[in-house]
Amino acid sequence: MPTLLSWFALSAKGSWRSPLIFAFLRLYLTLPPGLAFLTTAERISVPTPIRSESCLSFRRIAVLRIHVLALLIVGLATSVAASAETAAHVKLSGDWAVQVDVTGSENAPEVSALVAVDLPQLFTVTAERHASLPIYDPAGPQYLRGARLTALISESLTAPDLLDPASVVVRGGPNETDETYVRGRDYEFENRWGGIGRIAGGRIAEGSPVFISYQHSLSRIDSIVLTSAGEIEYRAGKPVAEAPKAPQVVATERRLANVWIPGRIERLTKNNLFPILETAYPEPAMASLSQAEQRIPRALAKLRSGEPLRILAWGDSVTEGAYLAHPEREHWQQQFVTRLRQRFPQAKIELVTEAWGGRTTGSYLAVPPGEPHNYQKTVLDAKPDLVISEFVNDAGLSPEMVEDRYGKLLADFQEIGAEWIILTPHYVRPDWMGLDRQNDIDEDPRPYVKGLREFAAKHPVALADASLRYGRLWRQGIPYNSLMVNCINHPGPEGLSIFADALMELFPPK
Repeated sequence: MPTLLSWFALSAKGSWRSPLIFAFLRLYLTLPPGLAFLTTAERISVPTPIRSESCLSFRRIAVLRIHVLALLIVGLATSVAASAETAAHVKLSGDWAVQVDVTGSENAPEVSALVAVDLPQLFTVTAERHASLPIYDPAGPQYLRGARLTALISESLTAPDLLDPASVVVRGGPNETDETYVRGRDYEFENRWGGIGRIAGGRIAEGSPVFISYQHSLSRIDSIVLTSAGEIEYRAGKPVAEAPKAPQVVATERRLANVWIPGRIERLTKNNLFPILETAYPEPAMASLSQAEQRIPRALAKLRSGEPLRILAWGDSVTEGAYLAHPEREHWQQQFVTRLRQRFPQAKIELVTEAWGGRTTGSYLAVPPGEPHNYQKTVLDAKPDLVISEFVNDAGLSPEMVEDRYGKLLADFQEIGAEWIILTPHYVRPDWMGLDRQNDIDEDPRPYVKGLREFAAKHPVALADASLRYGRLWRQGIPYNSLMVNCINHPGPEGLSIFADALMELFPPK
């Protein structure tokens, strides 16, 4: 008869990648192998011969393994609960078609459909007026080489891969009869990002208006839906330059898959398909002692007692949040503190933010006394009880550099009596992470993230693993970069809520 572990292997399906299941299974398998857990039709067997003085030891092992197995069952149930119903089978069937097959059940028959996906739309802009053009900067970052074309604007930058470079026409006036300028002699632009500028010595004078005509596409997230009538339906999302959202579904419908259309693409590939494998992140079962109880006990005690607690949110532009429409409620730290107050209604929390866009922890350490953002003045002298750090801009650090740099920070925080939570960073645009896709990306490839996890495992700090959650968004049908309002590395409110999710995971229910 199959053992219970065999049953898990048959039942868990895609759940094995859950960190919770892995942890419990690893603990189970590292216990002494002398005791085997069988099905209810079998008995727990004890190896023979066995010396009498060993019986108590084996009983303890048996009890421990039973407890671990019970936790494994609970963890599996939690993981499966977050998983979608049996995922639809979704595969390409031509350049712009998707074959969808939904397995039948007692209450619903099997259903299949060949779904035609809408091609990217091409939009035309005629005579867009620019009061003047800056000098084109070929040495600057790709996304900052010139003026922004209005239809491509994405937060403070432009969205890449939307512009049709061959369509760009620049004239001195709004009419076709007006003087037409020549690319490479009078002006230049970056093909992917569309930043455009004049060339010194060309015919476009400083301060002279120009009129630019061009064609472009936009990004979409489309959905394939199983309706309440049991039919498969395709719904196109709204085309936008930044942060597209999937179409709405009602409670009686089931989203089977999303189709990611990132602007100008010639055909669909498997990288555009996002079957719904989970409806939410599989939250781990609460451990007997939470991270907060183990790693930041003084802060937790103040939350519970109602003593004043000063929290310092320290980071870069993601913490600064200058790009947010409503930072007072959309900051990750504001979302977190709001939830923390709901869980600990007696808490008296003072939130302080110290952030510096485009900078790193090293930038802070290098600022001399008396200058803005000096580390001693703005971080240590703030006398926080709890520091929460977010530095996606530290992503260039190796694990060895993390140990060195963050080891210094930890010593400084311990000297002022502050506890520390480190946030692992969100995922950023794929090519900056060495990725060529936004699905099947559970494991963060950045050495910095590996270094943070190793550092937190070795030292008395708490780790809020936002990266782990970002790595599973594809399972919910979400291309993670669709959460970036600048198409690079600035999460909008929904993306920032993932930081709050990761932080709240550290705390006990009350």
